[in-house]
Amino acid sequence: MRERLDEIEREHASVEASLADPEVIADQVRYTAAARRYHELEPVVALVRRRRAVEGDLSAARELLAEVDAEERAALSAEVDRGEAELDELDAEIRMALIPPDPNDGRTVIMEIRGAEGGEEANLFARDLFEMYRSYATRKGWRLEILEAHPSDLGGYGEITFTVAGERAWTHLCHEGGPHRVQRVPVTESQGRVHTSSATVTVMPEAEEVEVTIDPADLSIDVYRSSGPGGQSVNTTDSAVRVTHLPTGIVVSMQDEKSQLQNKAKALRVLRSRLLAAEQERQAADASAARRSQVGGGGRSEKIRTYNVKENRVTDHRIGLTIYKLDRVLAGDLDLVVEPLVADARAQALAEGSDGGTSS
Repeated sequence: MRERLDEIEREHASVEASLADPEVIADQVRYTAAARRYHELEPVVALVRRRRAVEGDLSAARELLAEVDAEERAALSAEVDRGEAELDELDAEIRMALIPPDPNDGRTVIMEIRGAEGGEEANLFARDLFEMYRSYATRKGWRLEILEAHPSDLGGYGEITFTVAGERAWTHLCHEGGPHRVQRVPVTESQGRVHTSSATVTVMPEAEEVEVTIDPADLSIDVYRSSGPGGQSVNTTDSAVRVTHLPTGIVVSMQDEKSQLQNKAKALRVLRSRLLAAEQERQAADASAARRSQVGGGGRSEKIRTYNVKENRVTDHRIGLTIYKLDRVLAGDLDLVVEPLVADARAQALAEGSDGGTSS
């Protein structure tokens, strides 16, 4: 790691010098990129310099330890112990700081929930999941906007698409993608038997227009009359829009707005994000062929998480976490599950980025 830290200090000095270069200052794009990189490197360099100072003090204390008498040795030994402990803490902080930032951090999150296996009970569960995420967003102070919703006969959702925007929203929600399974007595069950149903959750970073360029020639756009609730004008005009991206076959439909233009804008917003997610998925698959799709087949056996109502239990199968606080989780206290997932992801990133530690 020492070579890596030296390299970071050299890059920091180079970027700092470039910020005073008249040619860079005159080029807004280069200056912005340099300023962003300087901001990323500054906290790491501060830790590296602190580590070097502690390492120097520790080295001096160790040398003195061999020369002092027994009376002074105890105090000096304690100083060495404190220095070694601080060095270990700094090494851990540096390793954490060296984890590459997630390129999606700071983005608005687009989430889609669909009822999967279990008929109308799956749609009701999809509604419960949406309400869970809405309550979680409220707790976090995030903004949630529904883009499209398809209510089911009993008040559930066959499908609902919404955005969540706010500080660290992506970090906390990116692990929610996949099949979610519920075990409970459905409202339609007259015998009191427990059924198992599932809903799928898809999580995507919202794409900027400049990131995903869509050729209008690649689009097939159909308009049709909206169905379901939404107001008189929604149901009596051809305001609903279906956008098909011909190269990929991705289809996005929107009908909640009264204006055809508004529905088209929303559909393109979701389409860009699906294309970005597909490209990121492809890149990740190139690096790890074993990586699975978030949604899979939506089957109950592919679940990432199980919600058992009778036992008030939530189990996240990816990290082997089980807690008996389902009522709190569904009420929006999702950090009970999310924080362990975030910690696990951070530990994996540390393990993958480790090169054996920092030598003193």
